[in-house]
Amino acid sequence: LIMSDKVISVRTRKFMTNRLLARKQCIVDVNHPGSAGVSKADIKEKIAKMYKVSDPGTISLFGFKLAFGGGKSSGFCLIYDDMASVKKFEPKYRQVRLGLLEASQTARKQRKERKNRAKKVRGTKKAKIQGK
Repeated sequence: LIMSDKVISVRTRKFMTNRLLARKQCIVDVNHPGSAGVSKADIKEKIAKMYKVSDPGTISLFGFKLAFGGGKSSGFCLIYDDMASVKKFEPKYRQVRLGLLEASQTARKQRKERKNRAKKVRGTKKAKIQGK
């Protein structure tokens, strides 16, 4: 991938197939000399081409850390078999990042009050207070 005269190379290591979670997982190393960082969209595009993924929405990239001195970053990549398994296994906060869910907006005070009310009851009554 060439961005404004800068070449970016993407390599994967520790690749494994996780049948239980219906995904392939690996660590992604990105070389980007001379540029501050690479967008996840660009990396996703590269990985989709590399592993012949038909739907780039099934790729989840996270945990990218830039090496000291720049020019190199690494993070995690999960390639799910289909969208159903993404919705089933991917944590809610990462689904929000992927744009599959809307973030729930509850006031901090409301959350705290609900938590404290739940502390006062036991068993199945807790769920009733939690509203779930």
